[in-house]
Order: sequence, then C-alpha cells, then structure tokens
Amino acid sequence: MTSDALILSPGGRSRTLNVAGEDNFKGKGISYCATCDGDFFTGKEIVVVGGGNSALEEAVSLTKYARKVTIVHQFDHFQAFENAVEEARNNTKIHFLMESTIIAFHGKENLESVDIKNLKSGEIYNFKTDGTFIFIGYLPNTEFLKDKVDLNKWGEIVVKNDMSTDIEGVYAAGDSTVKRYRQVTTAVGDGTVAALAASGYLNELKVKQKQSITI
Repeated sequence: MTSDALILSPGGRSRTLNVAGEDNFKGKGISYCATCDGDFFTGKEIVVVGGGNSALEEAVSLTKYARKVTIVHQFDHFQAFENAVEEARNNTKIHFLMESTIIAFHGKENLESVDIKNLKSGEIYNFKTDGTFIFIGYLPNTEFLKDKVDLNKWGEIVVKNDMSTDIEGVYAAGDSTVKRYRQVTTAVGDGTVAALAASGYLNELKVKQKQSITI
C-alpha cells in the first residue's frame, strides 16, 4: 500500500508499576488519569504514585475531590519543578511517603489497600486507601517507527507546528508526539492540524504534478 500523505496516530499507554494486583484493580480503584476519574473519589482517601511534574500537579488537582492525598515516591527528593513541589508541600490535604514504593494491591471487588515498602529500612506495611493514581511516565506506541521517523530519547515522534515529521508528507498527531499535556482535547486538536496540513500538502502536490505535465 502506498500513499502521498500519511498521518501517524499510534497513541501510547501509561507506564505501570507492574506489581501484584495492579491489573486486577485497573478501573476498580487504580487510575492513570486524574481528569478522567478524580470526581469518583470525592471525600475519599487516595494515593498518588510518582515524583515528577505530572504526579505533583495531579496530586494538587485531586485535592479538589479527595479528603486526603498521600504521595508515594521512591526517592528522597522530587524531579518536578520547584513551584510544583512547593504547591504540593503547602497543600494541607497532601501527605508524603518518601523513599517508598508500592509492591502490591489488595481488595475484593475494588481496591482497599496497598502494600508499601520503605526502600531505606526495608519495612513493608499495609496502607488503607480508596484509590491509587499512578503517574510514573508515559510510553508512546512507536516501537515500529524506530529508524523510520525522527523520535526523541523517550520514543516520542518529533513534529513541527503543523504536525509534520522529518519525512515529507508524513504527519503525526496525538499522545505519541512530543507534548506536555495528553488529553482527548489536545489529541483532537493535533489531528485537526495534521489533517489540514496534509490536505494542503496534497493540494500543493497536485499543482506541481499538473505543472510538470504542462511543461
């Protein structure tokens, strides 16, 4: 199959902890999107996993709903911007468990608790929670594009403002591209720009072909 223009939109997936019980409670207490699921935890106590900008910003966002938010992070410091760290630390609803990681999820039909391991002492204890939000990175589905289009070190497709890649006639849109915010609305916007740009490219191509035939 050949084409004069192509729009890539393979999407991506949230990085998981890959520990016992995680698959069992996805959508049943475990979430990877505060915007999507935050209001389901109104008045409840939840855990946020991660230490980057997304984790801290989403933790602050979740305090609009949750009664208490506990951030679990494997290091003794955060990788987020200082303003994000400061905002989280100044929020009285947010608590911190540093140098710790979740090693298992437990519950019946829905998530009820997590096993947390203190990486410094080795202590493992059970922590009651109504939900867990995991923000430890994002994996674009671009393995099949390696050495075909320009990807950054995280495997995201590098695009220009018109969503064009380094290959003429090839565009990309959505969560697989280099971007900060990954929401349905931003993906739709990318798709619109890519479609208009691809359409313009095809029109220019037709004009060039007509000119070559005339000559």
